[in-house]
Amino acid sequence: MSLKAGIVGLPNVGKSTLFNAITNSHVTAENYPFATIKPNSGIVEIKDARFERLCKLFSPKSKVRATLEFTDIAGLVKGASKGEGLGNQFLGNIRNCDAIVHVVRCFEDSNITHVEGTIDPIRDIEIINLELVISDLDLVEKRLEKIETKARMTKDKDKLVEVEVLHKLIEALTAGKSARDIDISPDEMKIVNNYNLLSIKPVIYVANVAEDSYADPLSDKFYVKVKEYAAKEKAISIPVSAKVESDLAPLGETERQEYLGMLGATLSGLDKVAKASYDLLGLKTFFTCGPDEVRAWTFKDGMTAPECAGIIHTDFQRGFIKAEVYSFEDIDKYETENKLKTLGKVLTVGKDYLVKDGDCLFIKFNVTKKGGK
Repeated sequence: MSLKAGIVGLPNVGKSTLFNAITNSHVTAENYPFATIKPNSGIVEIKDARFERLCKLFSPKSKVRATLEFTDIAGLVKGASKGEGLGNQFLGNIRNCDAIVHVVRCFEDSNITHVEGTIDPIRDIEIINLELVISDLDLVEKRLEKIETKARMTKDKDKLVEVEVLHKLIEALTAGKSARDIDISPDEMKIVNNYNLLSIKPVIYVANVAEDSYADPLSDKFYVKVKEYAAKEKAISIPVSAKVESDLAPLGETERQEYLGMLGATLSGLDKVAKASYDLLGLKTFFTCGPDEVRAWTFKDGMTAPECAGIIHTDFQRGFIKAEVYSFEDIDKYETENKLKTLGKVLTVGKDYLVKDGDCLFIKFNVTKKGGK
């Protein structure tokens, strides 16, 4: 599945440095605004202890982990929705993302300028959030202007319902409220989803803390403010140190774990960001296992066995017959598929089966080619 998280924030908060680390990439990371002119994308592997365990059990020739795409979007500034800085170009780049990773500066360094002059993470968060709200407000006002008169004249029921939803959005957005914080019913959400609003996208706040705050971020006065702000929004906040992540990025796995161990951690801050982004998008993992390959596949919660089969290959969905499935917990406990079969732990499921996170699947299908060959 192709889903994307966009990394946003004010200039010089550490976005590009973090992106370099999270993708082990090498995009421009300079001490001036707009060093990143075009969005840079990178694919990140999702660390999953279950995958590592399956690889030990099956000793496969090939190992393929689940992934997520991250896009580094150049720094927004106050007034971006009105064309300031690089303006709506970057708002458009955010619109193409499924979730927002909002990087906030939580460190003091006189050698790195701050576009607003001082360090104030809550002010910075609200600058970005307000720009997204203003952009959304402009979009929905234009939509209302386009359909309202005609809807009332024709008494078109669907359009009249949409007009009500638009008024509801406008009232909240005008008050500075993000669309994700508006009480929207499931039926209303079907309408709202057509607008691809910026402020409705799920968000993770990533606090870029000083290196000496990495081991104990709760002692950092700036991070505590971000954590409290995120909690009020029912959002996730994750502390990272761009400096530490940059040091970790080029290391091999053994050295990496040793370094993390010295810091009292098992996962880096950016591993946590990747996993949190994955979860935020409602993504789950199923596995296909064997001596040739162990692969983690990404699916959306609520998908059926045929739909998940289609993620592997469209023919698998088209010709789906049934699937054999067992849980990761069972293979972890009993260690071999033969033992699972003996114990009746391998289920045969049909088209209505809803795949669960951690399921191991073997798809059975048959596709008859048209034309006889």
